Amino acid sequence: MDAQLKALLKDRQYAKFSAYGFLKNLRFFEPFLVLYLLSKGLSFTEIGVLIGLRELVVMIAEIPSGLIADALGRRRTLASSFVFYMISFIAFFVSQNFVGFMVAMFFFAVGDAFRTGVHKAMIFEYLQRQQRQNYKTDYYGRTRSWSQMGTALSSLLAGAFVVLTGDYGLIFLFSIVPYIADLLLVMSYPKWLDGDTDGAKVSVGERFKIVWKAFLASLKNAFMLRGLTNNAVHSAFYASAKDYLQPLLKALALSLPIQLFQEDEKQAAMIIGLVYFLIYVGTSFMSRYAGNFAKLFNQPSKPLNLTLILGLVAGIVSGFFFQFGFELMAVLFFMVILFNENLRKPIGTAYVAALTDQKSMATLLSVQSQLKALLAAIFAPLIGFLADQFGVGNALIIFGVAVIEMSPFYWVKRVR
Repeated sequence: MDAQLKALLKDRQYAKFSAYGFLKNLRFFEPFLVLYLLSKGLSFTEIGVLIGLRELVVMIAEIPSGLIADALGRRRTLASSFVFYMISFIAFFVSQNFVGFMVAMFFFAVGDAFRTGVHKAMIFEYLQRQQRQNYKTDYYGRTRSWSQMGTALSSLLAGAFVVLTGDYGLIFLFSIVPYIADLLLVMSYPKWLDGDTDGAKVSVGERFKIVWKAFLASLKNAFMLRGLTNNAVHSAFYASAKDYLQPLLKALALSLPIQLFQEDEKQAAMIIGLVYFLIYVGTSFMSRYAGNFAKLFNQPSKPLNLTLILGLVAGIVSGFFFQFGFELMAVLFFMVILFNENLRKPIGTAYVAALTDQKSMATLLSVQSQLKALLAAIFAPLIGFLADQFGVGNALIIFGVAVIEMSPFYWVKRVR
């Protein structure tokens, strides 16, 4: 590590950036969200609709949230996101029916939309002011590692909270505490990190036109369309299916020959917290070494196709094992889906980058994000419906087979 990077890492603002990511990822409810909703009487279809609603609201709200950040400043925009999150946590805690949970998920999605990309822009603004833009990969990577640590610790603490309290709902209230701390932390950032707050320079309609034109342009480019769809399909599958790991883990916990707690919920909470901790350690490892994996191939198209099929096949195999009572094998193969998403993301970005110039990159990534959200809004209710009709295991099998059969539409080829 050279002297300039060392100086950056010793700066107080680096500590604040890192603390932001650590606190933001203390979402104690995440490993238990589906189990909590099931305990409130919701069906898998209704849970799927909630996930789809989240994706749709984020998709619609992301563009005006950028304008708000331009007009009000990044600090206030981030602070607003934490307020929306805290409202959603309270709503999740007090809700007793599907409509109440829809309101809770709406506020959560708005919080996500107001937060996405804003903090990263502040980090890059800081590095530009310090004239150290060449360190953005190392600097951002190190702040992100603190986020991963927060997620891993959050899983362990969440399991401990459920064991101690015996109540899934209370972890939503516990999640408010780090978010209050993060809100105060963000407001302590220097004001110049707000960026230009003279007002939004591009209207909402104009931004939608930019994204829409980029989408139409991608339809005319077969390589571009396939690349965007390939990335979006797996990410949408990941977003729609990842929380189904929770009922798999609960089934595994209750099938173990060793009973550490008399109450089933406490036994499940301990196993879920520990497994999620190991998963997030693993996803951090996958993200860090994705570049090394991609270098094994002479074209990003090869690992992109390989990891897409790997993720879908892992879902099918996991469903098969779960359906026939092999809970441990089902969990292990389901974990492959989560690891795979973090492995393939940088590869997908590299493929899209090879198809366009730097000027168009941000717009195309926005199109990809919108496409992923749209597909997830379709996939999530569909998987939930299949889970209600045929069981979680069969839902993963049916969905995985169907998406693989459609692979000719999004199978990417060597970049010309």
